Amino acid sequence: MTEKIRVGFQTFVSDGQEEFGAVRAVAHDGRDLTVYVENAGDFVVPMSAVVSVQSEKVTFDCKKLEPKLKAAIGHAHEREEF
Repeated sequence: MTEKIRVGFQTFVSDGQEEFGAVRAVAHDGRDLTVYVENAGDFVVPMSAVVSVQSEKVTFDCKKLEPKLKAAIGHAHEREEF
């Protein structure tokens, strides 16, 4: 990781191109993050799922995320109007 993760950084998965939410909190012990997913709420994600941090963007390895979180990410942009 090249940058320290901070609240407000956008979140992505390694096999996707759209952001799905933002970092809400970083645990004091540095072991996990709380991530807000659009249309789904907050999820706790282990730091071990982070692939990269750069330009205020956090990218996660989709294979290391819980099924409920992956499903929420898949529906993150459903309510958007174009």
